[in-house]
Amino acid sequence: MNTLSIALAQIDLVLGDPAQNFANVCAKIIEAKSRGADIIVLPELWSTAYDLEHAATHASELTVGMFVKIAQAAHDNQIAVVGSLMEMRNGRVYNTAALIDSHGAQLGVYRKLHLVPMLDEDKFLIGGDEAQVFDAPFGRFALGICYDMRFPELWRHYAVNGARIAFAPAEWPQRRVAHWRALLPARAIENQMFMIGCNRVGTSKGETFGGHSMIVNPWGEILVEGDDREALLIAQIDLAQVEEMRAKVPVFRDRRPDVYSKWNS
Repeated sequence: MNTLSIALAQIDLVLGDPAQNFANVCAKIIEAKSRGADIIVLPELWSTAYDLEHAATHASELTVGMFVKIAQAAHDNQIAVVGSLMEMRNGRVYNTAALIDSHGAQLGVYRKLHLVPMLDEDKFLIGGDEAQVFDAPFGRFALGICYDMRFPELWRHYAVNGARIAFAPAEWPQRRVAHWRALLPARAIENQMFMIGCNRVGTSKGETFGGHSMIVNPWGEILVEGDDREALLIAQIDLAQVEEMRAKVPVFRDRRPDVYSKWNS
C-alpha cells in the first residue's frame, strides 16, 4: 500500500473545552472521509490546547477517556487519526501522540521527548523516554510533536530505522512560524521521507498560532500548505518516492557514523 490520501485538520482550539474541541474534530473527520482521505492529522493537544494548569484533570490513560472517544470516531468513520492528547501514566502527565487506525486500534504511541520551555510545558508535563518506529499496512512510520522538529537527531534516528513517513502534530506560534516552514522541508530532505505537519491556528493565552500545516515529500517539495486560517488540507502521497529518492541520492549509504561517533554530542 504505497498511495495514501492524507488530510490535515488545521483548526482553532478552545482552551480547556474537550467537548467543544471533540465536536469540531468529529466534523473534520467526517469531512475528511467524505473527501476520500485515508488518514487525518490533528493539531497537538487538540482536545484542550495548552490548558496545562489543569493537565491532571484533562489527562487519561490510553485505554479510557478521550483516547477511547477518538478511537471510536476513527472506527465509526473508517479513517485513521493522528493527534496528541494529555496522557496520565503512573501518576504523571505526558503529551502523547498516537496513530489510531481505521478500526480504532492504536498502531503507535509516542510521548513527547522535548518539552517546550517557551510555553511552560516543562513545568506541567513529563518528557517521554522512547522514540520508536512503528509498522502499519502502509509501511514504517514515526511520530513527533511540535518542538521535536528542532532536534534533527530524532528524525535521523527514525529514518535509519526504516521510517518512510513521520507525523508531527503541533501548536507552533505565529512569531516563529518561519522556523516551522523551514524545518519541515529540511527534515524531509535530509531524511528522504515524507513529513506531515499539522499546526493549529487561532489565539490562546495571548499567543497566536501560525498554521501553515504542510505535507512535504522526500524531495522537499511541499504538496500542500495552509495559511493562518482554518482549513482541511488534503494531498495524495506515493510512498514509493522514499525508495526512489534514497536510491538516487544515497546519503544513508554514504554516512560516516564511525567518524561522527568520535565527536562529543
